[in-house]
Amino acid sequence: MLTPLGWAAARWELSPRALRWSTSAALLVSIVIVFTGGLVRVTGSGLGCPTWPTCDGTSLAPSAELGIHGIIEFTNRMLTTVIVIAVGWVIIAARLQRPRVRSVTRLAWSQFWLVVANAVAGGITVLVQLNPWVVALHFVLAMALLATTTLTWHRVHEYREIDRRPIGANARRLAWTTTLTTAALIVVGTMVSGAGPHAGDSADIPRMQLDWTGVTVVHGILGTLVLVLAVALLVATRGAGERDRLVRKRLVVLLVVIGLQGVLGVVQALTGLPETLVSFHLLGSALVWVGVLRVLLDADPLLFGGVGSRPADARMLVDS
Repeated sequence: MLTPLGWAAARWELSPRALRWSTSAALLVSIVIVFTGGLVRVTGSGLGCPTWPTCDGTSLAPSAELGIHGIIEFTNRMLTTVIVIAVGWVIIAARLQRPRVRSVTRLAWSQFWLVVANAVAGGITVLVQLNPWVVALHFVLAMALLATTTLTWHRVHEYREIDRRPIGANARRLAWTTTLTTAALIVVGTMVSGAGPHAGDSADIPRMQLDWTGVTVVHGILGTLVLVLAVALLVATRGAGERDRLVRKRLVVLLVVIGLQGVLGVVQALTGLPETLVSFHLLGSALVWVGVLRVLLDADPLLFGGVGSRPADARMLVDS
């Protein structure tokens, strides 16, 4: 059975450049959504639109009575439309490539379903009056979406002309350990937020029944461990191969981002969690996640349908 995209692919072709631009747009918007979601939280606008899918039960847009909080929450909701457009562009551009790279098409569709899951989770957070566990799930799903947009972007932009062999086994294990530790850092970070003072609304929102100081210390230890693991990986990739040099290049950028994120985390903790710093700390978490995933993907280029893992994928998705 011929699908609409299959019908279009039989008649038209989009350039690899269009695919690269589409994946860049999807990646950028998925990072912006993490930041704006943090703004909703720290400005107390989580219930600025008190219902879902409408804003006030009668209209999608906020009424004047809902004030600035309604505008902030509604704007964040509208970014879902932007990410849907961006992801739709990725799906179309991937399907209209010749030759078609099926791994990229599958990644594009995974973005779409994660956008749907995230939108539903966002609606549920409103319906359950910002239950902190549901809010944490919403953030984790946003980071899962960011993982897929990063992976798709990387697969389309990766350096296919260099040695495709992975780095050494020990260094690869270090790359995986760094990635998994970063994932744990992010999950614990949602608990720090869920137990902390920024409930997301001025109403009396229940918090996670956790020792905030204790979970913050665990978060800090995990952050330090990620930094140590990244430095260890930098040492472990001192080989002369092209792949080692590329991984080290990614690691230098990652270490800078981790360092800035760590400083920001300490400063915000010592200054009473000011709203601006909390928002940028959330943005930093997104950038750290993107950075560590890129290190992993360059450390093992055959992961998740990477270059050379399938005959069709060995063809270069590049043009002028």
